[in-house]
Amino acid sequence: MLLSPYTCVLWDVDGTIADATPGIFPRLLEVLASFGVAAPDSAAMPRWVGPPLYESFQNLAGLTPDQADDALVRYRELAARDGYAASVDIYPGIPDVIRAVAAAGIPQATASTKPENQVRAILDHYNLSDLFTAISGARSGTVGRNDGKADVIGWALERLQEAGADTSKPVLIGDRHHDVEGAAEFGIPVIFSEWGFGDSAEGDPAAFRAADPAALQPLLLHESL
Repeated sequence: MLLSPYTCVLWDVDGTIADATPGIFPRLLEVLASFGVAAPDSAAMPRWVGPPLYESFQNLAGLTPDQADDALVRYRELAARDGYAASVDIYPGIPDVIRAVAAAGIPQATASTKPENQVRAILDHYNLSDLFTAISGARSGTVGRNDGKADVIGWALERLQEAGADTSKPVLIGDRHHDVEGAAEFGIPVIFSEWGFGDSAEGDPAAFRAADPAALQPLLLHESL
C-alpha cells in the first residue's frame, strides 16, 4: 500500500507537467512584434515561461499596464486560434506520477497561472483530467492581471475543500520562484522540478528538489511499513 506525507498535491503546469514552449514562443514573438518590441534572444526566452504573462509583458518587454492588457488579449486570441493543446508536450514520466498519486487516493489539483480553459484543454488532450479533483488556473475570459500564483493556489485549495478533500497538508510541485513564493503565502512546502524552466537558484527556498519525474514520485508516495 502506498502512503503519502501529504493530504493533497498541487501541480504547476508549464515547466512541471507540460512543455508548451513550441506554441508559446511563436505566439510571444508575434505579439511582441506587433508592439515594436525586438525578439528576445534564445537564452532569454525561458524567462517568459511560468510567471503571469501580464507581469512579463511589463517586466521583460517594458510595456505599460494598458499595453500589457492588450498584449495578453492578443496572445490569448492566438492561443485560441492555434488550439490550446497544440504543440504541447507532456514531460515523460509525469503521467505515471499523476496516475500513481491518484491511485493512492491523494486528491490533486492544478495551480497554474495559465488560463484555466487552456489547462483543461491540455489535460483533456492527454487524458489526464479525470485524475484531478480540481483544475485551477487563471480565470478564463478575463485579462488576469490579478491572477498571480498565490491567487490560483488559493482557488485550487478552495475547490479541493469544496470537493471534500483534506487540504491540511498540501504540497506544490513547481519550477519557478513564483511557485515557491506563492506557496509560501499559505505555508505550503514546494518540491522544485529541476526539469522545468527556472534557474537552479530559484529552487533554493524549496523544501525539496526533484531532478526528474522518477525522483519526484518517492517524495510524494512511499510504501507503508
